[in-house]
Amino acid sequence: MNTLFNNQAKVYKEKNKNRGRLLIKCPDQPGIVAHISKFLFQHQANIIESSQYSTDHEGGNFFMRIEFECPELPQKFGQMKESFINVAQDFEMEWKLQQNSELKRTAIFVSKQLHCLREILLEWQNGDMMMEIPLVISNHLEAKEIVESLGIPFYHIPASKENREEVETKQLQLLEEYNIDVVILARYMQILTSRFVSAQANKIINIHHSFLPAFVGAKPYDRAYARGVKIIGATSHYVTNDLDEGPIIEQDISRVDHRDEVEDLKRKGASIERSVLARAVKWHLEDRVIVYGNKTVVF
Repeated sequence: MNTLFNNQAKVYKEKNKNRGRLLIKCPDQPGIVAHISKFLFQHQANIIESSQYSTDHEGGNFFMRIEFECPELPQKFGQMKESFINVAQDFEMEWKLQQNSELKRTAIFVSKQLHCLREILLEWQNGDMMMEIPLVISNHLEAKEIVESLGIPFYHIPASKENREEVETKQLQLLEEYNIDVVILARYMQILTSRFVSAQANKIINIHHSFLPAFVGAKPYDRAYARGVKIIGATSHYVTNDLDEGPIIEQDISRVDHRDEVEDLKRKGASIERSVLARAVKWHLEDRVIVYGNKTVVF
């Protein structure tokens, strides 16, 4: 594994060994913040960052993300999770309590175009994207050299419509074997089946090379050029069974004009794709994203 990242990860884990995050989603009602604050106080935890949002204070849904510092958190963590169950039940919460020092394990899927993969690997090497990358899976060989040069296992699994079931069985086995938390589709140009998506619900982050909901599906830049658009964009979203219609995490745009050919759109679009996917992955790694129906709340 990459030595530079390993050293940065050690420093990060030591610095964050007593830090945790709490995410909640529940019906809005009085007393939520007070009870959460009391719970953290009882465990000697100090709130460092707190964000909250309500869709409607009368009958709406309440969302909250708290980051806290707690002495001897690794030793207390199991007991804290157990004791929070009572608070969660009282307010019908969906919740997640996470130790910051526990890095998420990611699998990157990629095809022939490597710009998004390169961006993620660069951010990871620099310590700006704190995660573990136990493997990269591809249906082509273009990424093999760059991935293996960083000491990351590379799995070449050719995929097509004819062998899709067999391929996804192998992929799911690898995800289970490596205990993967997040799947990043870094321009992986294959449609995933409902079986695969269901097994990784809200854990697959895709980058689509258009400003959704415009130009869903294949060849969006060609279609954007044919339509004569003045703005192109990219969208990072969670994958669902509905093609390119999952909850959106991040989007960005760039202006184009009549002088731009299809290849110009693709070149400009690639830059947007890299940054949009990187931001979406970072926010997911930092537990800043809460899925709400087909939307997201991003703190």
